[in-house]
Amino acid sequence: MTEFLLLGTVELRDADGASVDLGPAKQRTVLAALLVDAGRWVAVETLIDRVWGEDVPPQVRPSLYAHIARIRRLLAAMAQPADAGADGAAAGPQLRRGPGGYLLDIAADRVDVHRFRQLVEEARGAECTDAQRVLMLRQALGWWRGEPLAGLAGAWVERTRESWAQERIDAVLAWAEAEFRTGNHAGVTGALTALAAEYPLVEPLTVALMRALHAAGRGPEALACYSALRKRLAEELGTDPGAEVRQVHQAILRGESAPPAARDLVAPGPAVPAQLPLEARGFTGRKEELARLDGILAGSSKRPAAVVVSAVSGTAGVGKTALAVHWAHRVADRFPDGQLYANLRGFDPSGAAMAPDQAVRGFLDALGAPAQRVPVDLQSRVGLYRSLLAGRRVLVVLDNARDAEQVRPLLPGSPGCLAVVTSRNRLTGLVAAEGAHPIALDLLAPAEARALLAHRLGEDRVAAEPDAVQEIITRCARLPLALGIATARAAAHPGFPLSAVAEELRDSHGSLDAFAGGDLTTDVRAVFSWSYAALAPEQARLFALLGLAPGSDIGLPALASLAGLPGPAARAQLRALENLHLVDQYEPGRWRMHDLVRLYAADRGRQDLAPEEQEAALRRLVGFYLHTACGTLRLMPLDDTPPELGDPGPGCRPQRLTTHAEAVEWLAGELPNVLAAQRLASDRGWRRLVWQFAWSLDQFHGLLGHVHDRVAMWQAALAALDHDDELGVHMRVHRRLGHAATHTGSHDEARKHLGHALDLAEQADDHGTQARIHISLAQAYGQQDRLRPALEHSERALRLLQELELPAVKAAALNSVGWYNARLGRYGQARVHCEAALPLARHARHESIEADILDSLGYIAHHTGHHEEAVDHYRLAVARYRGAGSDRWAADTLDRLGHAHRALGGFEQARSTWEEAAAMYRDQLRPALAERVQRQLDNLEPSRPPGVVHDRGPGD
Repeated sequence: MTEFLLLGTVELRDADGASVDLGPAKQRTVLAALLVDAGRWVAVETLIDRVWGEDVPPQVRPSLYAHIARIRRLLAAMAQPADAGADGAAAGPQLRRGPGGYLLDIAADRVDVHRFRQLVEEARGAECTDAQRVLMLRQALGWWRGEPLAGLAGAWVERTRESWAQERIDAVLAWAEAEFRTGNHAGVTGALTALAAEYPLVEPLTVALMRALHAAGRGPEALACYSALRKRLAEELGTDPGAEVRQVHQAILRGESAPPAARDLVAPGPAVPAQLPLEARGFTGRKEELARLDGILAGSSKRPAAVVVSAVSGTAGVGKTALAVHWAHRVADRFPDGQLYANLRGFDPSGAAMAPDQAVRGFLDALGAPAQRVPVDLQSRVGLYRSLLAGRRVLVVLDNARDAEQVRPLLPGSPGCLAVVTSRNRLTGLVAAEGAHPIALDLLAPAEARALLAHRLGEDRVAAEPDAVQEIITRCARLPLALGIATARAAAHPGFPLSAVAEELRDSHGSLDAFAGGDLTTDVRAVFSWSYAALAPEQARLFALLGLAPGSDIGLPALASLAGLPGPAARAQLRALENLHLVDQYEPGRWRMHDLVRLYAADRGRQDLAPEEQEAALRRLVGFYLHTACGTLRLMPLDDTPPELGDPGPGCRPQRLTTHAEAVEWLAGELPNVLAAQRLASDRGWRRLVWQFAWSLDQFHGLLGHVHDRVAMWQAALAALDHDDELGVHMRVHRRLGHAATHTGSHDEARKHLGHALDLAEQADDHGTQARIHISLAQAYGQQDRLRPALEHSERALRLLQELELPAVKAAALNSVGWYNARLGRYGQARVHCEAALPLARHARHESIEADILDSLGYIAHHTGHHEEAVDHYRLAVARYRGAGSDRWAADTLDRLGHAHRALGGFEQARSTWEEAAAMYRDQLRPALAERVQRQLDNLEPSRPPGVVHDRGPGD
């Protein structure tokens, strides 16, 4: 029998077990993209996205068709006589073409990944004994031959690997638990040890391994596993093990024979998020679905070892979000540790679904994770997210999901939490693999639809025209979104009879092309078309432009540039769109569209606006974000020049900000849209704008400690460079990328880019840039405690600056020389250089560099016995760091300040200072430093300790 293998190298094996040549990697990717949906239609656009991602060649469809043709010929050649039908025709795997795309017609059990899932699902059945479960799970795991889709590359491949890896981990944990219950403790330690080494940050694997080792009489090894996990989490994620790991560890220490699972542990977290959106006005009906959700919540107490997931699915506009949000508000008090919410934009009309790492990043922010501690890769981010949720009761609402792959990384990893997922898809993968409770949301019942109209239009008006009400309900297909738009029109004209609304709906026709095939009815298109036709021409133009705009929402200044209108005129047109519920002003001055409305708007934009008008509008909007972001630089202390952007284009009106606080607030609020604008610039080949965005945002990322986001933005800038860009641009991109990489600990990458930038700067004979690069190189070496090369680079920077009028850079260089001299014990030389640096930094009004210098002077004074002087310098350094928004470095200085107080005998001052430092370290997810400071507090006595050094990198 023919078998297709994906859980390793992609292979096709014939009836004799021989492997068949599947051709080049792209062709194997096409086959894999079909096999993951074996027996289901896969759209051409989906295939292109899976195979080529964002790197789509100009002639992509002919290339895809060529791969499809070769796969079809290969399958036909392999058709076996034994597979023939009654008429003698080959009945083996067939690749079919239809209106839905392509379908690989093959039984699911002939594809290893589907066979694996079938066995896992069967093993989860309540009727299975543990012995049967062990056998089925062993068989399922036996299908794994190595890294899935080995030899293939691309974003979809990586996402798929991550998703399948999680399924494998879950299956291994289920198998280990079943083996454990049968008494076979020793039989699972080998597999768990190997998998825990492969995924060292997945805590449930360590939990299972610790339990197995302890039950097998290998308690010391179990304790060693805990120590290794704790050290790894502290070093890589800056966090502690979760509640369940800690409880198992304590149980082993107490000598309990069977460590219990962690239950109902509530660990205080850094923040209690409350992200639920406002409830939909006039929510009615859905009593049965609300009762089911209540029952699922009540039953969650009976599943203390699992995260409970509810998957609410249904057609677009059926009210999934309204139901989930309404219920979440009803039960919020059952989740005292907070509620997380994310609109995953799985069916966003722009196609820009929220990536799991972006959603996790938002959750980490809400949970209080400091930006500088957020890892850059998805797996590490998920590990940190689940560690922060461990032992807590948090409700997670994942709205508008694309598929199970998008959701899995966002699910909590420990009991006590509950996730509610809404999607237009049925999410059968979540139901099968994660045991999600499916709730299929159907159209409103006729009585519920009538109640909705009565609530919004008044009972008297609805009762007066029962026939018209019935026709409106029928024409709107009892779809809540469509009914909402229709009633908005009726409410705006209370003197109109409802029969007029019914007549307009009756006379409308058309279909929502993007949702053909049963996802939406033509009645929804009729409502949208009618609403659009009711707009004045200038309002319709704005509506169409909004559909083309990148980003999930938009503020009035940005919208004015998009439309090329003054702000008051744009606001007046928006008011008309609001009245018809085509846009929603969800907070003062900010608007967004429901995704279906936006889809329709995008269709109108592409059809009704000339290509040159679309291009001009998007250039104005991108220009708005770029010029406004760049304009914030003049409100921040700089040791570098801002990019030269030239004048904004006609109709582009950048926002004028006047204070540092306004600049930071605007950047923080608009950052997702600014990043979306940079992506749009990259997609459209506006290369120059890509690196100008990176240049304009670099100071902001550095200010708030967004070290990983900083690296990602400069990597995008590097990808956008071309050989015809100026030498200075290449030089700056490599310098900034190297500087950013330094602070993520990527020292080899940092030195590579900094070295390349230095070569370019030497070619250009640019001494100022050479000096800046040497200061960054000094930081790179200093963070590795390679102090002599750090000092050498600092001194080279200072020599290059002798004849230049760059006070802030010279201050940073002088401080760098002083700092590394101090680290080497040369306090006299260190003091001379740092004292010379201080007036330069103050003249340049650069608070963060001044704070670095004051911290260095405090360090020098403390180590030369001048403790009162050290206290003065450290206190002022803390004030300057806080004024610049650099709390990370302020915490390190507070630590050192405590030692100075202690050396003076000021034990109460030392205690209060260290308590503040420890609290800041905990808030910043730097637990190792928090624990060390806590030990200092516990051992506070009249003896002078050595000073503590954290290389903050002078001049960052």
